[in-house]
Amino acid sequence: MLVRAVMRSPMLPAVVGLIGIALSAGLALFTGRAEENFLLGFVINGVWLIALLVSLVVRRPLIGVITALLTGDHEWRADPAKRTVLTVTTWLWVGLFTLRLGVQVPLYLAEQAAALAATKLLMGLPLYAAVLWVTWLMVRAVYARRAS
Repeated sequence: MLVRAVMRSPMLPAVVGLIGIALSAGLALFTGRAEENFLLGFVINGVWLIALLVSLVVRRPLIGVITALLTGDHEWRADPAKRTVLTVTTWLWVGLFTLRLGVQVPLYLAEQAAALAATKLLMGLPLYAAVLWVTWLMVRAVYARRAS
């Protein structure tokens, strides 16, 4: 946080991250079970998964809503190509969160803290970055094609 203060960048992300780490570590210390450190991650993944699925059910894919906020294109639903790409990318994110929970929750229930930590590392930032990259490529392609 000191670095953020010196660089005058927003401190809220650092504070939220610090709170999350403190909650996870506190839960593990309180219960005496290393596996409890991962519960907050399960909740966050579950909330995102539910939000994405609800957005698909109500026909407002969350990736489309986020893209509209970032680009100002609030008419994306009227364009079949954009609607399709933004729906598919929303399903990609559903897959990410489903895969994480599907692999990590059984390890949590089996009390396999070391395996859980390893899968969290592999399925954390690397998988997130890959899905984000594919999402960006797909969205960029459909927006570039429509701009031509």
